[in-house]
Amino acid sequence: MSTFRGMALHLNKQAFELAKRLIREGRYVADGRDAWSEHQPSAERENEFIERHGWAEYGKWHLGVDPSEPDERKAKYKFPYGDFVRVHRCGVLSAESRAGQYKYPDIERAAHELHEMMDAKRAEVR
Repeated sequence: MSTFRGMALHLNKQAFELAKRLIREGRYVADGRDAWSEHQPSAERENEFIERHGWAEYGKWHLGVDPSEPDERKAKYKFPYGDFVRVHRCGVLSAESRAGQYKYPDIERAAHELHEMMDAKRAEVR
C-alpha cells in the first residue's frame, strides 16, 4: 500500500458507519499517533479474519475501496483503521494523514470525523 497515485479510491461508507458505531459503543483504543505499525493486524491475522468472516467483513475495516480491483483481493481495500475488534486512533490518524497526502478528500474527512469522535469521547470520560 505504498502508493495510491492514479487510483480512483472511494470512501467505503459501510466501513465509515461501522467505525462510528464502534466509537459510540466505546470500542476504540485511544492510542498514540505512532502506534499503528505495532497495532495494525499482520498479514496472517488478516488472512485468518478473511477465512473466518469473508471479504465483505474484511472490507468494513478499511475506509477506502478501489473499484478497479477484484472484490476478493486485499488490494481492493485501503486505509485500515482497526484490529477487527476495535477502532484504533493511530489507524484513523494514519488514514487521515495519508488520505490528505494522496488527495482523497472524502476519506480524509471521514477519518477526521472519526478522530474527532474519539477525542470527544475521551474528553467526556475525563
